[in-house]
Amino acid sequence: MIDSSPVKGFSWKGRRVMVTGADGFMGSHLAERLLKQGASVTVYVRGNSINGTHLHTLKNTAHLEKRFRLILTGDIAAADAIDLIRDDAPEYIFHLAADAYVPNSFSHPIEVFETNLTGTLHVLQAARKIKRLKRVVCTSSSEVYGTAQYAPIDETHPLNPTSPYAASKASADRAAWSWWNTYGLPVAIIRPFNTYGPRHTYDVIPKFIALALQGKTLTVHGSGKQTRDFTYIDDMVRGFLIMGSHPEAVGRVVNFGTGKDVAVKDIAQKIVRLSGSASPIVHTDERAAQVQRLICGWKLANKLFGFRPTVDIDEGLRRNIEWARVHQPRA
Repeated sequence: MIDSSPVKGFSWKGRRVMVTGADGFMGSHLAERLLKQGASVTVYVRGNSINGTHLHTLKNTAHLEKRFRLILTGDIAAADAIDLIRDDAPEYIFHLAADAYVPNSFSHPIEVFETNLTGTLHVLQAARKIKRLKRVVCTSSSEVYGTAQYAPIDETHPLNPTSPYAASKASADRAAWSWWNTYGLPVAIIRPFNTYGPRHTYDVIPKFIALALQGKTLTVHGSGKQTRDFTYIDDMVRGFLIMGSHPEAVGRVVNFGTGKDVAVKDIAQKIVRLSGSASPIVHTDERAAQVQRLICGWKLANKLFGFRPTVDIDEGLRRNIEWARVHQPRA
């Protein structure tokens, strides 16, 4: 049975869609949902350096490989990406390819900028050359805001990126908007807040779940009072589909989250409790470039699209823990 679209009267059935970063956490869930809704999906993934740059080894989307229309491999930051995307001629592009692990940007800032900013520029330039293109959804990040100056954070909040990763996403975000403003490219920019769920392997929630299920120590940076707006993947995929199909999304930047922030120390306690673990929780030094508070203001998403989050943090953690019990390796 094909899932219904979150936008009334719109169907993805038969539409040519490209997802960059499709084998990543969010990209894999989005690609899977698009296939369920009948879209003809091309995925753009990074080539495997062991097998060769023109080959691929899928991890999160291996079960979908035969259902993709085409699998393109390459470095999104390489100029070749422009021709690869243009030649496929998708109607819709969801651009999620990114180096999204914040600590990696501390030691590899130039590499992260090349992937996140230059890669986005390549997608935007390719899109300009596709006559049938209807939409480019560019993935920003709540990290572009830095610590909340007021709560909740709406789309008019100043951009104060605190890490090289956040700065690279802010740069790509503004580049995407400028391509809409200058060239009339049908760009929609989504700013996801701290997404979690099955298949995620880095960031605090999947790390804590993996440790709790193994009975190992959960390490919290600093006091643990820093808060995040943790959004379950099902709600975020719905946000992506809305931004890709709703006419009001073009030329806009829209936040998607829950509007509720939770302290990292409380997340650790919840995971230990919900998993039935005996793992101890300890504190270590504060992480560099720490953002103290992120909380999503999603009134614009509600006003434009009727969006409301549906999965609260306890239910999302339960789902994530149960998935991890089955799929994650034990020590």
